Amino acid sequence: MKVLLVGINSRFTHSNLAIRYLKAFTEDLSYDSLIREFSINDRVERIVEEIISEKADIVVLSCYIWNKYYVKQVSNLIKLIDNNIKLLYGGPEVSFDSENYLKDSLSDYLIEGEGEETFREFIKCMIENISLKGVKGLYYKENGKIFYGGKRKLMDINNIVFPYTKDDDLNNKIIYFESSRGCPFNCKYCLSSTIRGVRFMNLERVKKDLKFLIDKKVKLIKFVDRTFNCSDEFAMGIWGYLMSIDTETTFHFEISADILNDKQLKLLEKAPKGRFQFEVGVQTTNNEVLKNINRFVVFEDIKKQVTALNKYGNIKQHLDLIAGLPGENLESFKKSFNDLYTIEPDEIQLGFLKILKGAPMKDEVEKWGMVYAPYPPYEILKTSDISYEEIILLKRVEEVVDKYYNSRKFKTILKYFIPKFDNVFDFYLSLGTFFYDKGYLSRSISSVDYYKVFLEFNDEHLNLDNRILKEIVKFDYLQFNKKKYMPNFLLRDPSKNFERYLKDSQRKGDIELPYTDYHLENFKIDIIKFLDNGQISEGEFYLIFDMSEAENITDISYFINEEKTLK
Repeated sequence: MKVLLVGINSRFTHSNLAIRYLKAFTEDLSYDSLIREFSINDRVERIVEEIISEKADIVVLSCYIWNKYYVKQVSNLIKLIDNNIKLLYGGPEVSFDSENYLKDSLSDYLIEGEGEETFREFIKCMIENISLKGVKGLYYKENGKIFYGGKRKLMDINNIVFPYTKDDDLNNKIIYFESSRGCPFNCKYCLSSTIRGVRFMNLERVKKDLKFLIDKKVKLIKFVDRTFNCSDEFAMGIWGYLMSIDTETTFHFEISADILNDKQLKLLEKAPKGRFQFEVGVQTTNNEVLKNINRFVVFEDIKKQVTALNKYGNIKQHLDLIAGLPGENLESFKKSFNDLYTIEPDEIQLGFLKILKGAPMKDEVEKWGMVYAPYPPYEILKTSDISYEEIILLKRVEEVVDKYYNSRKFKTILKYFIPKFDNVFDFYLSLGTFFYDKGYLSRSISSVDYYKVFLEFNDEHLNLDNRILKEIVKFDYLQFNKKKYMPNFLLRDPSKNFERYLKDSQRKGDIELPYTDYHLENFKIDIIKFLDNGQISEGEFYLIFDMSEAENITDISYFINEEKTLK
């Protein structure tokens, strides 16, 4: 018997942890198993061609909100080509209302919830050609009827078999890793709220498994634990271990910042720069809205701990907000955004509430007047508190925040523009609306145009001094783009005399520069002073940019201006 385990991921760089667990948990059984992974960017016909070519008896498909319709299309074509191939579904998208899902699909079998033990029993029954009756966690079709083996108890997480092998090609892939299951919190919008308690893997086993991946030199390991730091001892043990290893691997964790304690902060302060990334769910800063979703945190606690981590400068922090929460109107969301922005995290994500099957929030849609898309990702369209038109405005804000704030390539431009508005949100709303009006949200624009757009935005909305704005845009552009090319809309001193003089002076030892491969640029305002205190001072200023490191910039105005004076 041959079983093909198929993952259809949201991106090529992603990997599917679930199907690897299933394969590893049944590796000792007498059957052939094979993993194939695709992405939603692959043509359905290509996916089907690859699946059919494997000549499997059973095809296992892992189902999520991002691939539900791909799975349906793939299943349709498989059954049309060869109806003898059996299909088995699993995953969060099919684990609630499973009987009806199976009834309406072409699948022959469906596993609800945790799949490892159920899949193992299923495979054993298929190998031995015995009845599936009594296989807990399994729905199956037989003679036109659907049968269910009953609920399965949660497994001992330490029985999970490590899913990665020495033969796995993990190059250029995001590797997902699990050290605990469950969440101590019960947020109404989250599927984790359907299972009580947290189960942890043995700490020494976790270290051993991580070492295997580190030795394979993977670039990024993403922990899928819902609240990684809910156990102080466990989190400290893993963080401490990962800090002790010499590695270039980065580790990503979802944490609850408000429960970070002084002991954890003291440890994290010593983490090598770039070793850890933290994702922090803020969702809203409105305490009443937090109560509505059964989330009992205080924003000031989050702010305090995130700010402390920011000061260390060694851990990238990504903070989330959710639009469309029950009881939150546009003004409340605006305040949440402005509150969060004051923390200055590395990234801000504006998400939109999803009404997931199985989550408690689904039972309250009428109470809050929620209208949401009936197809994945089941995203909110409007509520009693926020209109569809306001949701669309927030979508535009999301686009420009992601491009301009999260990229970190426009920091000086943002510093210049934001004080011209009443608050941060109003700036991004104005910019997002401008993007929409110009059609920039519906078509791709070049990387150069993302800078040029600020000149258009200024001309139509603010009418600030374009000479100054061009200098600021030029500074950000030179930091993150090719130094030898300057777009026509930016000013540039065509003279190369000062650059030659600088190189001659460096050879003679008259000046020492911190880097050898650099670019010299003349500015008409004091950019360094503006970055320091926001003040604009005009004059002749000269900066050198390190060609290999964007953040490395040195002001040598004193040296160039002194040479000009001598002449």
